[in-house]
Amino acid sequence: MLNIFDFAREMTFVGVAFRMVLSALCGGVIGLEREFKRRPAGFRTHILISLGACTAVLTNLYLYQTMHLFTDVSRLGAQVIAGIGFIGAGTIIVTRRQRVKGLTTAAGLWTSAIIGLTVGSGYVECAMFATFMVLVAELLLIKIEYRFARKINDVNLFIEYGHSVSIEDIIGIIKSLNVNMTTLEITRISGQGDSHRYCAVMGVEISKKTLDQELIKSINQLDDVISIEEI
Repeated sequence: MLNIFDFAREMTFVGVAFRMVLSALCGGVIGLEREFKRRPAGFRTHILISLGACTAVLTNLYLYQTMHLFTDVSRLGAQVIAGIGFIGAGTIIVTRRQRVKGLTTAAGLWTSAIIGLTVGSGYVECAMFATFMVLVAELLLIKIEYRFARKINDVNLFIEYGHSVSIEDIIGIIKSLNVNMTTLEITRISGQGDSHRYCAVMGVEISKKTLDQELIKSINQLDDVISIEEI
């Protein structure tokens, strides 16, 4: 460990103040990147979480070292790690197209809490390097992910058609467009008299942004298809 940070490991006013300011800075730097991307948890949220986690550890250390209450010094910190899940879960949403968003923000909140705990315990070098690594992951690695990772969108289609044999034509169109079908549920709906209609809920994987509209348009052109929509 670096000797220049020895003062920050002491339970003095200067040491405590330095840890709290550093935890706020580390959380703020991570939150600033989220703020620029208009994510639910931004600049102030990350600061408060990191600062709160740091305060929890400082309180635990104060009770142990100053008040001589010999309890588990990691007890409050452990509760922070468990409790941060409630806040992180609030940033995760499932969109209409069944896409999960907010996982990176939730992970960032959890990491900010851990960094706050690290600063509060006095291991400031680790906290500073962890903050740097978080920024590398969120600013640089995301570009590599977008460039090399294959982007596949999961789309659910609700298709209503008149005769059961039409499902073969629908599946034929899907195969002709090289779309991968993941799930298929077919239900028969009673109509007037002895007539019946059919509806299918179909899950497909779309690899291009415009392919889903092309697929919907092609299926909708079938004579027996009554309606089709994305759910």
